[in-house]
Amino acid sequence: MQTEIVKIERIKEQKEDLQRAGEILRQGGLVAFPTETVYGLGANGLDGDACAKIYDAKGRPSDNPLILHVANRSMVDQIAAVIPPMAEKLMAAFCPGPITLIMKRRSIVPDRITGGLDTVGIRMPENDVARAMIKEAGVPVAAPSANISGRPSPTTAESVARDMDGRIPLILDGGACHFGVESTIVDCTGEKAVILRPGAVTREMLGELLGEENVDLDPALVGEKVVPKAPGMKYTHYAPKAPMTLIEGMPTRMARAFQREIERLQAQGHTVGVVASHEVLQDLKGVVAEDLMADYGHQQDLPAIAANIYEALRSFDDKPADVLLGEGTVSDGLGLAIMNRLHKASGFRTIKA
Repeated sequence: MQTEIVKIERIKEQKEDLQRAGEILRQGGLVAFPTETVYGLGANGLDGDACAKIYDAKGRPSDNPLILHVANRSMVDQIAAVIPPMAEKLMAAFCPGPITLIMKRRSIVPDRITGGLDTVGIRMPENDVARAMIKEAGVPVAAPSANISGRPSPTTAESVARDMDGRIPLILDGGACHFGVESTIVDCTGEKAVILRPGAVTREMLGELLGEENVDLDPALVGEKVVPKAPGMKYTHYAPKAPMTLIEGMPTRMARAFQREIERLQAQGHTVGVVASHEVLQDLKGVVAEDLMADYGHQQDLPAIAANIYEALRSFDDKPADVLLGEGTVSDGLGLAIMNRLHKASGFRTIKA
C-alpha cells in the first residue's frame, strides 16, 4: 500500500482533501490525522471490522479500548446512553479540547471499540482539521495514537509516516501538535470524576470546576491493578527503542546525578543518550556527545516539555545510543501527565537524584 501525505493549510480551500479522507473512513479505511494532543489513527467508529484494521496497523492488543472522536454534541448523543450532569459540566467547560469522557455507551457502539466494556470514551478535539474531517466522515471516528503500539506517540506527520508508511492510505498533515501528550481521560460513570489518564486538562483544573472533593485519581495511576477502562492503562506505552531509566529529584542535584550514572554506564561499555532539560544538558557538555542529547525544554516550562517529549524520545531511533537516561519533572499540574508518560516510557526504572 502506498501512503499519501496531504498537508492541510486552508480548510475551506481544501474541502476536497477532507472529503476524500471522510470517504476513506466511511468505506472502512484508515486515515491518520492531527489533533491538538497527538496524531490519531482513525477508522469508522461504528464499524467493528474497520476498527479491527487499527489494531492490525498498530500491532495493538485488541482488548485495549479505543476512543471515539466526535465533531459536535449531536454525535455525543448518538453514542452515549447516559450523559451525567458531571459530564455536561465538563463538556461545557473543556469541549472541544484535550479531554476524553467515559460514559455508558449505546448499543450502536461495537464491542470491538470498548474491549467488551459497557462504557465508551468520547472526545471532541479542538483541532480544526480533526473536526472538519470527522464532519466529512459523518460518523464518530475511533482513533488511538498513530504509532506502532508501545512506541512514543507521534506529534508530527513525519513521525506518523515513520511508523505507518505502507500501512495506511492517507496521512493528513496539520503541522506539529500543540499539547504533545494525549488527552486527559475522566470516568464520569460514578459519583466522582476519576482521572484514568492525566493530560493537559489537569487535576487542579477539574477540581476548580467540580470541587476538589469530587475528583479522584484512578488506583492504576498509583500502581494498583484494575480492569482497564481506557487506553494506556494495561500495556507498555511510549517506549523509545533503547531502554530508558528516569532520574528524578531536586533540579539542583539533577546534573550531578546524570554525570555519575553516565560515567558508570560508559565504564560498562554503553553508549549513553540523554533526554533532559536545557539546564541539565548545558552541564553535561563534554560528558556526552551533543548528537546523543535531546533537549526537551527548560525545567520550569512544562507546556514545552509536554509538547517536545515524544519527539525527543523518537530522535534516538537512528542514533547509536544503546541506553537512555531521562530527566523527571514535578508531579503536579501538567507535570502529572508528563511523569505518567515518562514512567511508562522507562518501564518505571528510576533513580533518585
